[in-house]
Amino acid sequence: MDWIELAGHAGALLSSVTFMPQVYKAWKTKSVGDLSLVMMLIVFTSTLTWLAYGIALDLWPVILANSVICFLSMLLIYFKFTFVK
Repeated sequence: MDWIELAGHAGALLSSVTFMPQVYKAWKTKSVGDLSLVMMLIVFTSTLTWLAYGIALDLWPVILANSVICFLSMLLIYFKFTFVK
């Protein structure tokens, strides 16, 4: 594995973990009122697009990162409709 591929995997890992604290906090507090549904839908749509791109070009860092982010953004969207006060 060369340094470019290593950098890609490191970037994928860091991108993937960015949503984890927000998902954990939303799940723990059952509160998502401050989260923008439009922003979450944009993130979800963009990750689907990046995922299709990664699959088409067989780019594993892109596939892995966007699979995780897609799942986490789906969770936040689910929480947005589930944790209504």
